Amino acid sequence: LILDEPFVGLDPEATFYLKEEFKNMVKEGSAIFFSTHVLEVAQNLCNKLAILKDGKIVISGNTKDVISNSSLENIFMELVNAKDK
Repeated sequence: LILDEPFVGLDPEATFYLKEEFKNMVKEGSAIFFSTHVLEVAQNLCNKLAILKDGKIVISGNTKDVISNSSLENIFMELVNAKDK
């Protein structure tokens, strides 16, 4: 399943139920690929993630490995604000 910003425009109840449905689908063996600007959703829902800058992947991997001892928000800000080399 591929989705673009699936949580945009949803109220909190619908967001909750959509997240639960995603979790159930993954338990049943489905893969879900979605874009989001809501970093907390990515951090709490995704097993793997990628962060893009100017259309290019700047970091990707297992969510726990990418985040390590920080928050996804802090890592994102460091990466998108880094000067191009």
